[in-house]
Amino acid sequence: MIGERIKVRIRCRQCGERFVLRGRREKDKVETGFKMCLCNNRDDFEVDYDV
Repeated sequence: MIGERIKVRIRCRQCGERFVLRGRREKDKVETGFKMCLCNNRDDFEVDYDV
């Protein structure tokens, strides 16, 4: 379902910081608005979300 809100868990692979956000499913991806970790990492994340 497009526009459905789902729980997204993000873990930074550099510092280990964890974030739990709500995101919206948009076609083939999930948009949360998350841009960068506290350690300035922008690329290396482990992302998991409930289907």
